[in-house]
Amino acid sequence: MPDTPRQPSVLFVCVHNAGRSQMAAAFLTHLACDRVQVRSAGSAPADTVNPAVVEALAEIGIDISAEVPKVLTAEAVQASDVVITMGCGDTCPVFPGKRYLDWRLPDPAGQGVDAVRPIRDEIEERVRALIDEIARSS
Repeated sequence: MPDTPRQPSVLFVCVHNAGRSQMAAAFLTHLACDRVQVRSAGSAPADTVNPAVVEALAEIGIDISAEVPKVLTAEAVQASDVVITMGCGDTCPVFPGKRYLDWRLPDPAGQGVDAVRPIRDEIEERVRALIDEIARSS
């Protein structure tokens, strides 16, 4: 029986896991289908996902209304091939052999949907580029 290639794994991390990391995870899940294992977490998770983020994604047909912010664990980092941070500073644990990227994006916390849309669109562009990069390296 031939070995099936291992599915790459990506972890998106921001402070509250209520905005940027939720959007990035939703886009990667939506666009990569089942080709990539997707996680998201926060160093200090909020109680709920930012409603403006939920609304901005719903506008383009992605429903994250059932998502809840998750706490960042060392296990989640260890289980991921690529760790993408979005403003979590030094709170993200670093392990050898992992690929780390830092996406500098405005924080949608406290912003209305009009302010979230350009952040959403930039995250979508970055996720599409990440999918292309993962596909080339597989």
